[in-house]
Amino acid sequence: MTRFLQCGREAVLAEVDDLDAALALYAALRAADLPGVTDLVPAARTVLIRLHPEMTSPAAVREAAAALEPDGGAPASAGTVEIPVVYDGPDLADVAEHLGVTPDEVVARHTRDPWTVAFAGFAPGFGYLTGGHPSFDVPRRPTPRTRIPAGSVGLAGRFSGVYPGDSPGGWQLIGSTTERMWDLDRREPAVLLPGVRVTFKAVRS
Repeated sequence: MTRFLQCGREAVLAEVDDLDAALALYAALRAADLPGVTDLVPAARTVLIRLHPEMTSPAAVREAAAALEPDGGAPASAGTVEIPVVYDGPDLADVAEHLGVTPDEVVARHTRDPWTVAFAGFAPGFGYLTGGHPSFDVPRRPTPRTRIPAGSVGLAGRFSGVYPGDSPGGWQLIGSTTERMWDLDRREPAVLLPGVRVTFKAVRS
């Protein structure tokens, strides 16, 4: 079930039951290309639909979005990215123990299956990646770290992610990359945009 909330004159927030429903709705909205819609911002259980008030109205967008029939498909690909990772994170052994496998197997699983950026949030350039190996469902650390270095690659729940800058955080850190996830000097500052397909590649330090 989808609940629509008006956000002023320029946006409508669609609330759904879970991540799968949010991704399905996001995919349907992208495919529909509704007139006057200027941007779509997916999240874990919502999709923010931004609109141009001189081209359409929140009521019209709400009616059109409610008439869509999401089929559960993934968002259309927004390109592919390969991220080289040195798998030497401080939590790699703990993640392996939690999964009942070796650290090498954690690396193999993390690099074997592709991931997709479901949505962005937390910090500029931080993408929540879904997919990957089905065994990954890793609890956050009981006590978050006060500082995680930029480029740290982590796991939390069903998600994987790469910290774009130094920040606090509670994800399980399994490696690091020298790739910059957020750079204001680029035309598109963020590497991990919704719909981008991601593969991780193990490299030596």
